[in-house]
Amino acid sequence: MIIRAAEQRPASLDALLPPTLAAKLDRLDILSRKIFAGKLPGERRSKRRGRSVEFDDFRNYTAGDDLRHIDWNVYARLDRLFIKLFREEEDLNLSIAVDASASMESGSPNKLMFAHQVAMALAYIGLVKQNRVQVATFGPGGVRQLAPLRGRSGIARVSAFLLESAKVSPLSEQATGAPANDLNTGLRQIAMNRSGRGVMIVLSDFLVPGGPAALQPAINALAAAGSAAYDTALLQILAPSEINPAIEADAGLVGDLRLTDVESGRAAEVTVSASLLARYRANLDAYTAGLRQAAAARGIACFLVPSDVPVETLVLDSLRRGGILR
Repeated sequence: MIIRAAEQRPASLDALLPPTLAAKLDRLDILSRKIFAGKLPGERRSKRRGRSVEFDDFRNYTAGDDLRHIDWNVYARLDRLFIKLFREEEDLNLSIAVDASASMESGSPNKLMFAHQVAMALAYIGLVKQNRVQVATFGPGGVRQLAPLRGRSGIARVSAFLLESAKVSPLSEQATGAPANDLNTGLRQIAMNRSGRGVMIVLSDFLVPGGPAALQPAINALAAAGSAAYDTALLQILAPSEINPAIEADAGLVGDLRLTDVESGRAAEVTVSASLLARYRANLDAYTAGLRQAAAARGIACFLVPSDVPVETLVLDSLRRGGILR
């Protein structure tokens, strides 16, 4: 991957989430493979029966039941005591974690800017559906986390948080000697800071030395925190030129080159040829498959997302078919 100057940074909510897309998101909701009990009334139906205004069922009266819930009309007809049950509606926690490491500051479209746009779209869906939403970024500057928000009033705060994060290039933070915080460390910290129950979505390229095996601590941490409380999904964001580096030929990725890892600083002398690119694609396929398998083994969903996919297509089509949205 050839690092270029980042695309123009978003400067407003409309740049992160165009109004035309926001209007289409109003009808969507976050979908969990589990049903959770929240702490506040919301729009998500629970398996628990409660005291909302929506009638659900009857059951026989047993000693100790609240007499206020007896249906006296049924008693008058049948001479039997029945308790009225109501469907309780509860909210869901939505946690969104954005990888702001140096490797994300690459690609065209830029992976980091794309991740911020997707994060804003997901947060918007959670907020308009009255779920609690928490957004975090992690990278060279450590973990930055926004306190949980709920309701449409939180949209402006999430936008401000993401816009402020987008202003800072991970490459400049590394250059200033900011403390490193690798993917494993960041995700373990975010996993431990989660509260309540709900859904967590991680946006990252998940590219680390050592391959998927090196990410096992992060996957274990996410799985441990989510075993009973969270449904977790990984969105692996890769640039088109990472999926097929042959398209970088016009930018100079050809012949004898010295390539430097933007995160570790290690360099390697390589000769870019057709056979090398074929080996690269095979290795990338093995890497992405290994990540999916490692995640699936711990009950975590994993999706490969090219950064040139329109956010609208990703959210309205791919994530719905993938079972993250409904």
